[in-house]
Amino acid sequence: MYTQFFGTYLLSGGYVTPEQLFSAMQRQSKEHIKLGTLAIHAGYMTAEQVDSTIIQQTHEDRKFGELAVTLGYLSDGQMAELLSHQTPSYLMIGQALLDDGILTNTSFETILNDYHTKNGIEDARIPIETTSSVRKLFEHFYSALEAPVTHNGDIYIELLINNMIRFIGADFSPLTIEAVPDYPIKCCVKQSVLGDYSANTYIAMDEPTAISFASRYVKYSFTEYDEYVQASLEDFLNLQNGLFTVNVSNDSSTELTLTPPEHIAEDKLTFRVDTAHIPLLYSFGEIHFFIGTLHFIFEICSEK
Repeated sequence: MYTQFFGTYLLSGGYVTPEQLFSAMQRQSKEHIKLGTLAIHAGYMTAEQVDSTIIQQTHEDRKFGELAVTLGYLSDGQMAELLSHQTPSYLMIGQALLDDGILTNTSFETILNDYHTKNGIEDARIPIETTSSVRKLFEHFYSALEAPVTHNGDIYIELLINNMIRFIGADFSPLTIEAVPDYPIKCCVKQSVLGDYSANTYIAMDEPTAISFASRYVKYSFTEYDEYVQASLEDFLNLQNGLFTVNVSNDSSTELTLTPPEHIAEDKLTFRVDTAHIPLLYSFGEIHFFIGTLHFIFEICSEK
């Protein structure tokens, strides 16, 4: 998450434009070697074991390395060795911005030190994200909100960021989370979470973005928006919400259920109560998530 919120930090500070950031992110994404690839190269895991670990991530909200150790594919020592060969991705973004002349060494040093200090990142050479620094990242992300985020809201949003990284790609930055009464949409899928923490959830984007999103998600090159692209959006939202219900059950023994995902044909979402809007800016387009009712996300809400 350091990389995604570093992008948010750069954008909010006016240090880069979205186009400059995405160019750097795309180059970083091509150069970044995933842990599974390193494990295969080192002879520690087979391709089948890597694929099995990735599939397991659709059932458990855990990092690749942690799951590989639990499944017996890697030892703790092997995982630590592989991690030591990874350069933190956000430093590679900084290098790309330096190469393009967008940042100077002096400005990058200042930006990096400030980012580290604000988020409690003590050793930038280590790619492992600490719990305390991740919490600070989210505290800053939520700082623009008028009301505090609930515990379950925090679980949902952190899971969402992780799932986007794992299944769609790391080349994105979260934009400002806000409460909205309505929002214009193009392609949209809805799914309801039912139980003690009931909420309606939505994923929305325009058609070109949906095509790119689905292509990444199922690893197939779609060329037009069709029922298969729509089904990919439905499947991702169901994946996100399914893992959320598992996390809530593990956290508080609360059982939640899900309705089947459904396509929304209207050109505008109108909410009975203000709903949390979480926009994510990818290199291929903007993806919008909506979560309501607000008491699911925020401590305080007011009925319309």
